[in-house]
Amino acid sequence: MHEPLAFDGWRSPVLERKRLKGKTRVTFVLPENSPEGPVSVVGDFNHWNPAAHPLEPRGDGTRAANVSLPAHSSHSFRYLAAGDYWFDDETADHHDGTNSRINT
Repeated sequence: MHEPLAFDGWRSPVLERKRLKGKTRVTFVLPENSPEGPVSVVGDFNHWNPAAHPLEPRGDGTRAANVSLPAHSSHSFRYLAAGDYWFDDETADHHDGTNSRINT
């Protein structure tokens, strides 16, 4: 089991949500270099495919991936970092024992 990640002054990852017509755009946000290397958000919404939603650098020192999900739904997800390192999102709505969960 890995130790929890230290996020260089951050409490933990951040989830941003924006309601759109019948959908919710969820932005998964992490610090730019913590953890180092590529990170993807994977979940039931992308068939747990690490290539589907890699986090990309933003100008504010973070990196993020946007995912459009149906409104009023619930989804399981985790982050996958280099070295096959899986980790949860402490800011998720729920945790089911294995995965983070987000409600839209």
